[in-house]
Amino acid sequence: MTKILHPDDNEPITTTRRQLMGGIGAMLLLPLAAGAAEASAAAGNSGRISFRITRAGLIVGLGGGTGTLSFNGRKYPLSIGGISLGATIGIASADFVGRVRHLRRASDIAGTYSAVGAGLAAAGGGAVARLRNSRGVELEVSGKQVGFMASIDLSGLRIRLA
Repeated sequence: MTKILHPDDNEPITTTRRQLMGGIGAMLLLPLAAGAAEASAAAGNSGRISFRITRAGLIVGLGGGTGTLSFNGRKYPLSIGGISLGATIGIASADFVGRVRHLRRASDIAGTYSAVGAGLAAAGGGAVARLRNSRGVELEVSGKQVGFMASIDLSGLRIRLA
């Protein structure tokens, strides 16, 4: 047990070593907790996205569409574009919906997206993709393709605020 004098009345305050060390530990951990909160805020918020793209092509595919970003209680119109090279034959349209992560502001959605990890997976006319732009914004979307095309490749997808 340690006795500490109270500065106002010079009366001793009795405290245990465990209480004293706990208080010091809490003061030392406070900056770490504040840093974790800042890191969480820096990671950004999440939103929702929905968009429709139409692609057509023979070897070189051209595509475009429109969509909406829902972020911080507001809706932002989007313009979707992009080119794909490779075995592109046909015409198709697809509707996608999903989550947007690591947004600090709505304008961070703008950019060219590339596949993260396994990229695009297609099964039974459906597709799931995880994409990232240069600002670190990630899209996790799923959708269904309608029409004839070997696949709608979302890698290289370009999004702008309309």
